[in-house]
Amino acid sequence: MQTYERLLDVAADLLGEVGVERISTNLICARASMTPPALYRYFKDKYAVLEALGERLMARQNAVLFSWLDTYAPQGLAALADAVEELMRATATVTEDEPGAVWILRALRAVPQLAHVRVNSHRLVTDRMCDAYAPLLPDMPREVLWRRVRLSIEFGFAVDEMLHEETLIPREEFLRDAALIIRHALTP
Repeated sequence: MQTYERLLDVAADLLGEVGVERISTNLICARASMTPPALYRYFKDKYAVLEALGERLMARQNAVLFSWLDTYAPQGLAALADAVEELMRATATVTEDEPGAVWILRALRAVPQLAHVRVNSHRLVTDRMCDAYAPLLPDMPREVLWRRVRLSIEFGFAVDEMLHEETLIPREEFLRDAALIIRHALTP
C-alpha cells in the first residue's frame, strides 16, 4: 500500500504542475523513480490514477462533511444553517491542502470516464445529508429534500473550484454569499 500511496502523491504533485492533458504514466514513473511495470501493478492507465486521486480527494472532503453533520445535526436546523460557511471553509481547506486538487476537481467534471467518481460521491453525501435533515424538516417530502441537497452539493463543488479561479470576488465575500445561497436552499 505504501507504493500505491507514493504513486498517488507523486501523481498529485505532477498533476498540479502539468495538468490533466499532459500527465502520463511515464511522467509519473519518472518522477517516482519507478518502472512502468511497477505502476501498472496498481493502475492500468493515467485515468485509473486520476480516478484514484479523485476518490481519495472525495473521501477526504466527505470526511469533513460527515464530521460536520455529526457535530451540528443533533443541535438542529438553525445550527446547521449557521455552520454552512464553516463547512465550506473546511472543505476548501481540504482542497487547498491536497496537491493537484484543483486539477483533480476539473478532471472529475471534464473527463467522461471519471464523472462517476464525482457523481457517486455526491450521491453518497446527499443521502447522508438527507438522513440528517429529514427529521428536522418533517413537512418536506423526501424527494424534494434530496433534490435540494443534491443541487446544493453540486453548487458547493463548483464553489470549491471557483475559489481557485475567480479573482474578482474577495474570498471572504465569496464564501459568505455561497453559504447564504446554500442555507436558503436547505431551509423551509
